[in-house]
Amino acid sequence: MKKTLEFQEPEQYWQNKRVCVTGGAGFLGSFVLETLKGRGAKDIFVPTIEEYDLTDLGEIRRMLTDSQPDLIIHLAALAGGIGANRARPAEFFYKNLMMGVPLIHEAWQQGVEKFVAIGTICAYPKFAPVPFKEDTLWEGYPEETNAPYGLAKKMLLVQSQAYRDQYGFNSIYLLPVNLYGPRDNFNLETSHVIPALIRKMSEAEDRGEDQVVLWGDGSPTREFFYAGDAARGIVLAAERYNRSDPVNLGAGMEISIKDLAKLISELTGFSGQINWDTSKPNGQPRRALDTQKAKEYFGFEAEMPFREGLQRTIDWYQANKNGI
Repeated sequence: MKKTLEFQEPEQYWQNKRVCVTGGAGFLGSFVLETLKGRGAKDIFVPTIEEYDLTDLGEIRRMLTDSQPDLIIHLAALAGGIGANRARPAEFFYKNLMMGVPLIHEAWQQGVEKFVAIGTICAYPKFAPVPFKEDTLWEGYPEETNAPYGLAKKMLLVQSQAYRDQYGFNSIYLLPVNLYGPRDNFNLETSHVIPALIRKMSEAEDRGEDQVVLWGDGSPTREFFYAGDAARGIVLAAERYNRSDPVNLGAGMEISIKDLAKLISELTGFSGQINWDTSKPNGQPRRALDTQKAKEYFGFEAEMPFREGLQRTIDWYQANKNGI
């Protein structure tokens, strides 16, 4: 007999909650804000980077005083693709650690009811068995090019579990896989693979160029997760999940970078040749998640078909590229 999950109505859950969304002005944050509002949240505080430096303890305390949250969703992060991680490993380690660890500590001290920490797929070991299961998180060192970032974010899991064990603090930790969607970062210096490919191929087609050069050999695989689905998963976990076990959030798919490049070439109309620069790193060999726990614990399953999500992302880029 199939077990039916029973949860509180979202409007009832959010009606009297003050919510703070760090990173709410960013890419994923924009989808999380839309989802929160759609589920009945009315009192949402978004600390922008211009107003609060969340790597500074005094600024964290000021932000918490200003927002007085019942619940924090911590999305803020310094993130980027392989190139950005290789160029700035110290920054990626320090800023992500110092945005997270003091914030969790101060949230506990100030009596915040619940903390939703957003981790990263980069926390998994380089050669974790595919699909990645949460109980393999500690079975090896992360892929070297993004290990400083992945380990800094992984410390939030250790802290989340320690604070629940010692203080009873209701902190949860989610591991979303590679995100994409409209409003993504299309800066070629810092973007992830999907927006980078969309921009490179669109610009090459606009200029009439007959080739693009991409990093690596195209053999690594990735799972891609539409940002609107990710936001829904995060908000459902905020409403329904109250344990320390880390939980994967993903779409349950896997595609090679080579096949991804072919698909984006087709959807952007790029008719030239794709060449691979094998002097550049591939990154982690394979990435795909086991997403059963998210379904079991809080009823989340991804909905966006990958081709449709890509087309929406390309359409957004084409409509907004002059302002990027």
